[in-house]
Amino acid sequence: MLKANAFSLTPAELESLGLKASVFAALQRPWRWEPAGPVLASGARAILSELGCELPALISGDPSSDGATKLLLDLGGERIEAVHMPRAVGNGRVTLCISSQVGCAMGCRFCATASMGFRRQLSAGEIVTQVLSVVRALGPRHPGDLTLVFMGMGEPLHNLPEVSKAIAILCDPLGMGMSPRRITVSTSGLVPEIGQLGRLLVKPLLAVSLNATTDEIRSDLMPIGRRYPLAELALALHNFPLRPRERITLEYVLLAGINDSPKDAVRLAAFAEPLSCHINLIPFNEHAHAPFRAPSERRTDEFFREVVAAGSTLVTVRHSRGRDVQGACGQLVQLHPAPKRTFASQPTQSSN
Repeated sequence: MLKANAFSLTPAELESLGLKASVFAALQRPWRWEPAGPVLASGARAILSELGCELPALISGDPSSDGATKLLLDLGGERIEAVHMPRAVGNGRVTLCISSQVGCAMGCRFCATASMGFRRQLSAGEIVTQVLSVVRALGPRHPGDLTLVFMGMGEPLHNLPEVSKAIAILCDPLGMGMSPRRITVSTSGLVPEIGQLGRLLVKPLLAVSLNATTDEIRSDLMPIGRRYPLAELALALHNFPLRPRERITLEYVLLAGINDSPKDAVRLAAFAEPLSCHINLIPFNEHAHAPFRAPSERRTDEFFREVVAAGSTLVTVRHSRGRDVQGACGQLVQLHPAPKRTFASQPTQSSN
């Protein structure tokens, strides 16, 4: 069972401990913290001390030439990575890519995290403090400028109870007050859990890592495809409830000579056509843990045009951030960390 901590408690759970809503705000609004952490009255601190008010240690940041920063965080001896990506110079908006597990059990052949295997789930409190600690260190200054993507280490729907609770906490108006439309959960395609995600009271946006247009190739690249073939996945996406003007994102990692043929383009367009969705093409971000290669820019552009010509679905190409520091999509892994920029040490206990 995952260990609870003070940051995993909802306002109702804090109230059951005899604490006021102001304690939730003190924990969940990092712009109000002192250097040592949240400002808690002695009575509240005494009650919460048994649960713990630990923050992850933000060990290092590896800055990319494109402005992104790959971050290394320590969670009680286990290390995870996150990526902080300012959207544009001067506008203050940030996309933060966060992790939901230490390692991953899905075994996708093109993903560096798969080489770690699965170590453990992150608790809701660890997911929340991952966000709060990075926001405190690097911004943004206002939570309305923050976009969260669960596209770091792990399969979020493999950890849905903790992920969904973390999302509810981050969206609570007494705390960060994020809009669920600014949070995207990316899955490899766990069909039952997609249905569960769609029934959440606080429902984020959905992205699905598709990556192939035939069951044979998808099952070879992604073992989850053997359990849930494309027809089952398509039905789950068709039944996923969407708000007005909302789309599902179909992520398609382009692997040279594997899934980038003209026939793949036609089949991808056909898969997407019945859905309210957006196709996001992602040229493979190469790393040492997989033998695949990215298609050339010319082939990527050709594939894009082929998909557009074959259907009416919105299609974009993702220009991944942080590639030069191995912080782009599919590159996050913690085997032999080599920190380059060290942050000042952070106390792990909250103070007055």
